[in-house]
Amino acid sequence: MKTLKSGLINKVLIAGPCSAESYNQLDEIAKGIVQLSPDYFRAGVWKPRTRPSEFEGIGIEALEWLRQIKKKYSLKVCTEVANPNHVEQCLTFGIDALWIGARTTTNPFSVQDIAEALKGEQLPIFVKNPLNPDLKLWIGAIERLKKAGIENVYAVHRGFSLTDNGTYRQTPLWQIPIELKRIFPDLKIICDPSHIAGKSELVESLSQTAMNIGLDGLMIEVHHNPQIAKTDAKQQLSIHQFKNLLNNLIISKTEENVLPEKINILRKEIDNIDNKLIELLSERMNVANKIAQIKKESNLSVLQVNRWNKLLSERIEYSQTKQLSESFIKEIFEQIHKESVRVQDEIIKSK
Repeated sequence: MKTLKSGLINKVLIAGPCSAESYNQLDEIAKGIVQLSPDYFRAGVWKPRTRPSEFEGIGIEALEWLRQIKKKYSLKVCTEVANPNHVEQCLTFGIDALWIGARTTTNPFSVQDIAEALKGEQLPIFVKNPLNPDLKLWIGAIERLKKAGIENVYAVHRGFSLTDNGTYRQTPLWQIPIELKRIFPDLKIICDPSHIAGKSELVESLSQTAMNIGLDGLMIEVHHNPQIAKTDAKQQLSIHQFKNLLNNLIISKTEENVLPEKINILRKEIDNIDNKLIELLSERMNVANKIAQIKKESNLSVLQVNRWNKLLSERIEYSQTKQLSESFIKEIFEQIHKESVRVQDEIIKSK
């Protein structure tokens, strides 16, 4: 069986259990995945849960277990930190890399405290996205670490908590890490498909999507017996499942210079179509401006709910005849309507 590193030489692989539960547990997992050459063996030591009655990690004792695993299997080890005390303990035990969890990223005060505690250190720091889809908050956490002199910083996409996450535990919102990559092309972004999935059977598909869009690696939860895991049992892969996932992954090339000429020709077509779309949107807003003037003269409200519901329903119905997804069209026209409302509101308010 091929290993991930044979196909992902320039990718980062982090694997291991959600939580360190015992030394024997860590040993079983490390023994099962060491031949797959992960860059880091992961295990949570401090696991504050939503409710304090749940398993919240072993703490400092588990850092010694990680140190032993590191020595026995020549594996670099990493764990999560949420405050300066965690950082100090991890440095004492020779932990090779740290990650900052979503709850911590959400709090700039906590990130700043961690950044201060890491001054002068150059171990890799992995920053998970905040719970809510706030790109600026994610960027801010990365910038705080960089400002503290920490150069080896990675972003980790682990999905976002929405009112309705649908199929997943966390909604992927792939456009957010894609936008982060656009802003910071040199920033390495890896994917945590386990937390996005919430279910082990969804992890492989999410991992493939992460590779398809050119993310820089994977952080996957692996347990020797997921059914008895003390945390996140449903989303952890067995060692066998993990091996199959790596064996099934298809890695796409990302270098622009290998693109066939046919793609460049088609891209020019897309450029022309995009320009036409912009022109049509401009025409649409010009019509919205005229409507706003009439509403102003007639003392009508900007929002006409019945009209909006009818418009959206008709556009979605028509899009089905063009093989376009309902969610895609709905999102596009919601944004168009939002801008139309804004423009009309400005006109009606003007003197």
